[in-house]
Amino acid sequence: MAELRFEIKKSLGCISDEKGGWAKELNLVSWNNNDPKYDIRSWDDSHEKMGKGITLSADELKRLRDLLNTLDI
Repeated sequence: MAELRFEIKKSLGCISDEKGGWAKELNLVSWNNNDPKYDIRSWDDSHEKMGKGITLSADELKRLRDLLNTLDI
C-alpha cells in the first residue's frame, strides 16, 4: 500500500474533545502534496494518528454551511 502523506496547512478549530487526548477538528490539509482541502476528522494530540473523516473542497464546505444554516437546531 502506498504511503499516505499529509500536511496540516492551517488549524481552523476544535469541534469536540474526545477521550484519550483525541480531538475532532476542522483543518486545511494537503493530502499527498495536492492542493489543501477542508478536513473534518479526529486527531491524536500530536497530529501523527488520525481517525476516519471527511475532506471537502471550498465549494462543498460552503454548501454544507448553507445546508446547516437551514436546520432548526
